[in-house]
Amino acid sequence: MDERVYRGPPAGGLLVAPLDAFTAVYHRASGITHLLTEPAPQILAALGEDGLALDALLDRLGQDYDLTDGTRDALAARLEELIESGLVERL
Repeated sequence: MDERVYRGPPAGGLLVAPLDAFTAVYHRASGITHLLTEPAPQILAALGEDGLALDALLDRLGQDYDLTDGTRDALAARLEELIESGLVERL
């Protein structure tokens, strides 16, 4: 079981603006603007700066969204993409 904790940037570290099917996310620390689609913005919002383990994140997202592809593997893949972009940190 994956017990690593994932966390997003500190409070105020992101500026978020919905743009139709995309969400523009400006990462203050890097100065980079990312264009994200679902479920990335929702993952960032659920993680927060305190962070969550994979199963806890999956549970939290499942409370607010109908997860048709709500598998651990799918969520882990999205987290890896967010880590590569610099928006999420693995602890």
